[in-house]
Amino acid sequence: MRVSLSASARQPSQSWTAVLGGALLLSGNLANALQLNLNDVESIKSAARTAADGMMKYYDGNKTGGTPGNLPEPYYWWECGAMFGAMVDYWFYTGDTTYNEVTTQALLAQVGPDNDYMPPNQTKTEGNDDQAFWAMAVMSAAENKFPDPPADQPQWLALVQAVFNLQAARWDDATCNGGLRWQIYSFNNGYNYKNTISNGCFFNMAARLARYTGNQTYTDWANKMWDWSVQVNLISEDYRFFDGTDVLINCSNVNRIQWTYNAGVYLHGAANMYNLTNGDPVWEQRTKSILEATSVFFSPEVPNVMYEVACEPFGKCNVDQRSFKAYLSRWMAATAQVAPFTYDFIMPKLRASADAAAKQCIGGDDGNTCGIKWTTNGVWDGSFGVGEQMTALSVIGANLITKVPAPVTEKEGTSKGDPTGGSSGDKLPEGFATGKVTSGDRAGAGFLTTLILLGVIGGAWWLVA
Repeated sequence: MRVSLSASARQPSQSWTAVLGGALLLSGNLANALQLNLNDVESIKSAARTAADGMMKYYDGNKTGGTPGNLPEPYYWWECGAMFGAMVDYWFYTGDTTYNEVTTQALLAQVGPDNDYMPPNQTKTEGNDDQAFWAMAVMSAAENKFPDPPADQPQWLALVQAVFNLQAARWDDATCNGGLRWQIYSFNNGYNYKNTISNGCFFNMAARLARYTGNQTYTDWANKMWDWSVQVNLISEDYRFFDGTDVLINCSNVNRIQWTYNAGVYLHGAANMYNLTNGDPVWEQRTKSILEATSVFFSPEVPNVMYEVACEPFGKCNVDQRSFKAYLSRWMAATAQVAPFTYDFIMPKLRASADAAAKQCIGGDDGNTCGIKWTTNGVWDGSFGVGEQMTALSVIGANLITKVPAPVTEKEGTSKGDPTGGSSGDKLPEGFATGKVTSGDRAGAGFLTTLILLGVIGGAWWLVA
């Protein structure tokens, strides 16, 4: 995932969005605005369908010439996994099967030859967080009983277990007393960075696998990852989650930028640990404290409305960051299911955010294109894309959380597992050994390393300010 400090050093071409932008009207069409009545289940489902349709318009993987499981530029591979995780949720909340076939196709198309989300078209540049977003999508499929793949295809639970086992083997005791690096391979920019989202995703997978399977190994890993995250101050004493730290300074300082999805991924993991341990006061306190600290992500001007504090007020959110609120919305709703004591705290925020999100989905030539800013009192900000649609879809759909059953465990679930998955280990991308690293590559990597170090030491507010 290209979302941490290196996001400023590697941005995709904007030509595709520029072309699409030319086709969108610059003013909203109130007559076609997305309609939402939060007291009417069918209205919520209808609004979610409109947002989902708008998001899926960007996907061409199921069309002639497209690649299943890939989005066109400027989107990275990880976001397609996140998008289909949103579509699993959409089906779960609404019961609408319209997109089930294309969702299954995409989730299976990218598993790779070893069924571990290490596909040849991505492996060379893949990060731990990239891989994990696909795994968390299929974890949701297993927990929510999304229709299982054909028997001769990889199964949802087995895919998560394979990714988990690969990442557990990447645990890096040689630096900073543990944790996962951002990048999988040492030749990739960002290999020296231990970012919070990679480690948080691993914690999330471990906690959910522990709850689903009852296997103590997953519980032990969840505890180990939490403890390490606290030890290196990725989690502060007041339960704020910072972006990451660097092995070149032995993780002695952190980049203090706060993103919604970092808090969300740990929140959901902690809630699952609370559920697994039958309400252990330690995990109850951690879950409650994380929730209270999410106040930084809700606007002081528009009560209970979510915003991306590190970039949104300045108009500096990049393509990746425009999707982050989707994940906090998704994981807050899921938290309310497995840790019911959080419901009264969470739902006013999800309701207010959904209402605000829907009101500004008035842009584009269809009159219901969504922007990134929900704090504008129904004014579309002119932005558009997968992230903008996904955030609206996720927060609107989350308001159906009381209408669906709690996530199942292996006893009630149907997905088949394979606890030995991922045993093949990491392999260098085919043909890489014959490639040459140029002086330009070395210079670029060195420049990025300098940027990351400066960001960690100096706080990195220059990235979004």
